[in-house]
Amino acid sequence: MTIKPNKLVALMLAALGAVLTVPAHAGKTLDAIKARGQVVCGVNTGLAGFSAADSTGKWSGLDVDVCRAVAAALLSDAEKVKYVPLSAAQRFTALQSGEIDLLARNTTFTSTRDASLGLSATVVNYYDGQGFMVTVKSKIKSAKQLKGQTVCVQSGTTTEKNLADFSKANNLGIKPVVFEKLEATNAAYFSGRCIAYTTDASGLASIRSKEAKDPKEHVVLPDLISKEPLGPMVRRGDDEWFAIVKWVMYGLLEAEEYGVTQANVDAMKGSSTDPVVQRLLGGGNEDTGKLLGLDKEWLARAIKATGNYGESFDRNVGPKSAVNLPRGLNNLWNKGGLMYAYPVR
Repeated sequence: MTIKPNKLVALMLAALGAVLTVPAHAGKTLDAIKARGQVVCGVNTGLAGFSAADSTGKWSGLDVDVCRAVAAALLSDAEKVKYVPLSAAQRFTALQSGEIDLLARNTTFTSTRDASLGLSATVVNYYDGQGFMVTVKSKIKSAKQLKGQTVCVQSGTTTEKNLADFSKANNLGIKPVVFEKLEATNAAYFSGRCIAYTTDASGLASIRSKEAKDPKEHVVLPDLISKEPLGPMVRRGDDEWFAIVKWVMYGLLEAEEYGVTQANVDAMKGSSTDPVVQRLLGGGNEDTGKLLGLDKEWLARAIKATGNYGESFDRNVGPKSAVNLPRGLNNLWNKGGLMYAYPVR
């Protein structure tokens, strides 16, 4: 039988449409999470504002909120998370081996990590840069005044290589004092073993606020020597799990853009006539969760768990928090920042 060209095109388009509307099939990671009823999330051993546990063992922070939002979207309960504290050296092996499902540990996305570790970067949740902290009494005002000086740095990080590159490029002869664990690096700097401490500027602000006897005695220098886009990572090859993590994060950004907050989710679902808001909250006829293997209210639950991105930022690291970081580059795109969500539609 000969099929006419026009009919053939129609059949091809129909087949393509069918493919494009097939719901997501659960991958190995998603199956494992559903079977155990818990998301296993790799976090920092203790970085205030990003991931840290209090005296009762309760975790909080900007990265912790990623874990909580994903658990709420997938398992309908933000508390169904097991937190695994990891050093910088441990983090990638833990994800590669399947010890954790998701790495949410202030990790920089780089070409080497993307191409060689078998991992996938999801969405940047904090745009940062590497800086230096010194004591006020050192009277150092610029990183270029660190010629021949000792600088505390954590091993297994982009920070270590950036420091070497900066020192070489500026002929500074900086003497790195390297430690595997964050706690050891902190202790060395505050005991005076190093003249300066280098890591992400956000990390320095966090460490100063939590670890210094008097934060006013320490200053983060204005110099930034690198770009550090930080965000969660997942294992490569499980596209369904990758998509869920990615879209939960984009959803929290889009929620902020459209004024959906932790407090008004239910009210806006019932009263808003904005089609975008209805899609975000599962209030209309469109089901944005279906293609992700989730239900219609996946994002509404995530927002209820952590608030939108701006709320999470303000609570954990913003000017009113102990870390006291400006929103800066991490503002929404329509407010002068870099945070630009793919549209949930």
